[in-house]
Amino acid sequence: MKIATYNINGVNGRLGRLTEWLAAAQPDVVCLQEIKTASATFPHEAIERAGYGALWIGEKAYNGVAILARGETPTEVRRGLPGDEKDKQSRYIEAAVNGVLVACLYLPNGNPQPGPKFDYKLAWFERLIAHAAAYAQRREPVVLAGDFNVVPTNEVADIYNPRSWLKDALLQPESRDAYQRLLAQGWTDAIAKKHPGQPMYTYWDYFRQGWQRNAGLRIDHLLLNAAAARRLKDAGVDREERGGEKPSDHAPAWITLRERARS
Repeated sequence: MKIATYNINGVNGRLGRLTEWLAAAQPDVVCLQEIKTASATFPHEAIERAGYGALWIGEKAYNGVAILARGETPTEVRRGLPGDEKDKQSRYIEAAVNGVLVACLYLPNGNPQPGPKFDYKLAWFERLIAHAAAYAQRREPVVLAGDFNVVPTNEVADIYNPRSWLKDALLQPESRDAYQRLLAQGWTDAIAKKHPGQPMYTYWDYFRQGWQRNAGLRIDHLLLNAAAARRLKDAGVDREERGGEKPSDHAPAWITLRERARS
């Protein structure tokens, strides 16, 4: 089973890129972030023609998340992250696909910091930690996939050079502490597990020739609970998708799971 996460940065504007990648990569489940369209204008018919059923939560021009499943419609489990009824931003959705619970999330960026956007990021992160705690201990496989907007460390595996990013919300100690506390519940960072110490960037800025210089960051993560981690076979990044015409500033990251866990 292949599960991918992809910040598409505008699904309607990059629909051709998305469907071409779906045909080439053949993921079984895809978590999309920043679809940047209202729910009514999500291109579900084109995605269905590409062979995928979908669930989504849209938001005009901003945010928005979706889960796609090859050959079927994902079974919806939850819309929205619990813990704040006033929060109406479209950032979280859960679905079950072939016995795996998949949560698709778009964690707030938090810039500029300090300020209200960074406060919102940290508050949202605390809600995620609280909600994920029970899932970490479930006997069934659970995958938290998405754009976490956190660079876990200053090591080259996570960032090309932290010097120009030190004031960014993605690198702040509070952001990193929250990510580590989430992992401490029992989650496995699949990309880091399969490629320790290797640069596995998922984001390259549109500015300053980020892609051309491979000046990347690792901010898109797939976290596995113990049941899912026992089935982990492989993980990677389709980095070539960041190139070409009119790309997203992210590339898809993915994992493959065995049908059965290793004994």
